[in-house]
Amino acid sequence: MKKLCLLSLSLLLLGACKKEKAIVESDDPMLRIQFKFDAEQERLNNIGQVSPLPFGHAGQTPDFNALSAYYIELVPTKFTQLEDGLVAYRAKTQAAEAGGDFEEAVIFDEALVSDEGEVFLEIPLKDLSPGTYEYLRASVTYQNANVRFNLKNLPGPLPPELDNQLGTLAGFIGFNTYIGSHQVGQKSQEINGDRQQGFWAFEPQLEEPYQAFFLQVNPSGILSEQASPGSTTVVNPLAQFGVTLPLGSCIVTGAFNKTLEITGEETTDINLILSFSINNSFEWIDKNGNGQWDFDIENAAAEEVVDMGLRGLKVLVE
Repeated sequence: MKKLCLLSLSLLLLGACKKEKAIVESDDPMLRIQFKFDAEQERLNNIGQVSPLPFGHAGQTPDFNALSAYYIELVPTKFTQLEDGLVAYRAKTQAAEAGGDFEEAVIFDEALVSDEGEVFLEIPLKDLSPGTYEYLRASVTYQNANVRFNLKNLPGPLPPELDNQLGTLAGFIGFNTYIGSHQVGQKSQEINGDRQQGFWAFEPQLEEPYQAFFLQVNPSGILSEQASPGSTTVVNPLAQFGVTLPLGSCIVTGAFNKTLEITGEETTDINLILSFSINNSFEWIDKNGNGQWDFDIENAAAEEVVDMGLRGLKVLVE
């Protein structure tokens, strides 16, 4: 598969387009990487500690459709600094002189995007340096997921409330991204420019006649906004060992369930399952205490979204 608040009758949903995968046609043994979205996995904070929702906040576990990563590094020890491990994958980027605003930005239109259980990446094991590895770092750049929300104080003659509606959220949580166009749910959005970490777009799928009314107010069918800098959780349990990460990098770090050993003499594939915690990963300030994400149409305000970051990583070696 390819490739938060928002106002008016403004809301959310999600989906993704098909892209070419990095599948290698070869008889050589492969390192094969897939994603898993785990709703029951521990919810962690930036330094890898279990983190319940703060008082006055609420969250929900989104229904993920797709994820993309820009960078994957195999890390020998808990003291290994960024890029001192084995950089197994780095996506294509462009510099400002190529038409963007930032020194470097991921080119989303050429990024690999996968759903759970699909093969995200394959690398011939013979192309990787032999070694033993205890951790993996993955720079997550994009997520697409479905979330639920309520509409409050709707204008007459409509009923005043419409609850439990579905929307699709496309969130760009990497450091910088150049976006030509991207598909949110059923609709696509033209950007043709750079966006910082925290840019998101939302496509609601409302019950009729509400959807028709929404399209009258917002013909594109999509709402988008830029989240505040630093509002994305990036789990780094190696911070306690002196490993630092650039601000805004969204490089999530996780331990292997058993030490990964690459000898250079493998005769069979090695499969890695990157299990990301999505446990209440969509978080907002719950002003009325109902535990649900609310849009107040009368006051043109939504409960403020404060985080969309993934809440931990475990790497399973198969």
